[in-house]
Amino acid sequence: MQTHELIAHPAHPASRVTGVEARIIGRDAKWLRLRWRIAGGGALVVPPFAGRGRADELWRSTCFELFLKPQGGEGYCELNLSPSERWAAYDFDSYREGMRERPFPPEPSCTMRQGSSFAIFDAAIPAAGLPDADCAMGLSCVLEETGGATSYWALCQPDRAPDFHDPACFTAQLAAPIPA
Repeated sequence: MQTHELIAHPAHPASRVTGVEARIIGRDAKWLRLRWRIAGGGALVVPPFAGRGRADELWRSTCFELFLKPQGGEGYCELNLSPSERWAAYDFDSYREGMRERPFPPEPSCTMRQGSSFAIFDAAIPAAGLPDADCAMGLSCVLEETGGATSYWALCQPDRAPDFHDPACFTAQLAAPIPA
């Protein structure tokens, strides 16, 4: 699967993180598997385990995000995944309009491994909660580091403030799942 280099927003530089790669590990009729690799991730602030379950405002600390916009439409979905194992899923009718919780049975699962020089975040997302179509995709993350630096990483960065919802950030493609 293809690896995507994420770019830090220039107005919010990282302190020790030197790069982020995101990739689709696999997709089938039941699961979408994603991985983010953070170079210099040894200084990340990792939210403590909180047990699986929905939670809002996960982006206020280290969080990994997926945006999917089915081809030919204005609507899109957003998934936020925290190392705490909390998650959120939302639908939007158009750019930041019509936000509502996206139904998501069963829950996504995720794990974070952190070493002194890098960190790996893996997520397994049930296909039942995702669009069943070819989609434009945005991959992003918010990385909080010890010492207070917070950086915002995405496939593309608009010139203004960080905005993962910006249509310019949906630069990758995710093919519809292969039927079982």
